[in-house]
Amino acid sequence: AERLEKLCQQEKWSIKIETQGALGTENRLTEEDIRRADVVLLITDIELAGVERFTRSRYVQSGISAFLREPQRVMSAVRKLLSAPQHTHLILE
Repeated sequence: AERLEKLCQQEKWSIKIETQGALGTENRLTEEDIRRADVVLLITDIELAGVERFTRSRYVQSGISAFLREPQRVMSAVRKLLSAPQHTHLILE
């Protein structure tokens, strides 16, 4: 999450981060947060609880290790989605 925050700061993008793990969901995004987001990033290696909340949003999905290896690939995908229609989803392998 810290690396993602730093990358978004470099791009001058605001960010809200929800985490899901052994402790459950922390900083859960509200429906308003999701609706207002230009792009949603789903960086995960597990099945997300409540993933259906993002189906109407533009989103990029990536595994954690792929994001850590190639963060610029993920950020490039976000830049591309900024001008894409709503409901556009990019899944990076």
